[in-house]
Amino acid sequence: MDREYPYAGSYIDRHGKRRWRFRRAGKTIALPGSPGEPEFEAAYAGALAGEPIRREKAKILRLPTAPPKSLRAAWRILTTQTVEWQQLEPETRHTQTLIAERFLRSPVVEGEPLTFGDVPVADLQRKHIKAILAKRAATPHAAAHLLRIIRKLTGVALDEGWIEYDPTYRISLRPPYQGWKAWSDDARAAFERHWPLGTTPRLAYALALYFGHRRSDIAKVKWSDLEEGGGNVVQRKTRAALWIPMHPELARTLEAAERKSEYVLLTRHGQPFSRKGLSVRMRAWTKAAGLPPGHTLHGLRKTLGKKLAESGATTRQIMAILGHRDIAHAELYTREAEQRRLATDGMQRLLDGAVLTGKRDAG
Repeated sequence: MDREYPYAGSYIDRHGKRRWRFRRAGKTIALPGSPGEPEFEAAYAGALAGEPIRREKAKILRLPTAPPKSLRAAWRILTTQTVEWQQLEPETRHTQTLIAERFLRSPVVEGEPLTFGDVPVADLQRKHIKAILAKRAATPHAAAHLLRIIRKLTGVALDEGWIEYDPTYRISLRPPYQGWKAWSDDARAAFERHWPLGTTPRLAYALALYFGHRRSDIAKVKWSDLEEGGGNVVQRKTRAALWIPMHPELARTLEAAERKSEYVLLTRHGQPFSRKGLSVRMRAWTKAAGLPPGHTLHGLRKTLGKKLAESGATTRQIMAILGHRDIAHAELYTREAEQRRLATDGMQRLLDGAVLTGKRDAG
């Protein structure tokens, strides 16, 4: 049984191929792929949670035909002929495809055969878009994602000359930002106590906290990216090329790590982590450290932004370290830190005034 993957073990089948299975409470579940691969990590997480592994039968997918100048035709052009689409990360393309296909296949009027994919873009008016979003008022974040997709489709239609104005222009939908949970000082101390220097969990934690990397960047950090005094990264999400100063604690963590591959962070089997696999393992590592759910790698990135703001870093400095393109996103950290400073200073003035008054009264 593998220590990193409780209840999971490998064996060699009659064809000489290594396979994996999950055994618990007298039940055995075959796991697809190998540790570190997305399908394995997803199946292992499901087995731990007691969920059955569903194996879908192969299907021959027949894509719907695209009526000329329709929303479906715009989607085809967007996904096959635009540089913007090709530059997106595979995971982002997958997510946006799910949102778009769900919308394009949905009926314009419930019970009628006409779908939004069949609708000519020229027939799509502002009132229609607002009605589409209003139907999704209960899920504002999903509505905001859909609005971005529709805006991309109308952008294609503008470029193709199908329409003369963008019906999404100045339609704004900004649901309340919840974000990822920053780690408290106590949570970080608990994690560090449980996972000492030299362990893989501590290394992943330090890369996320002191470089502020996203999970996709953490998984692909190479030793060649690191240099004395800092580290280089080209963010997979934004394509931004960054150089980030080396925090002494991160340098100490890296010194304790073994160099077994070109990649800094490796699974027990010597392979680089996938993004999904790293998230699955982080959930197991935080649980082992006694932390409740919600302490994520992205939460450590938010922790860095929060600490930078509390230390007096400017919005531009935070953007330079975290790689934000949107200044409004980085300002979330500085506004919160500034509010705390102003509130603390204001209350201290009140307290100082009360003490002085008390001295005068006493005299």
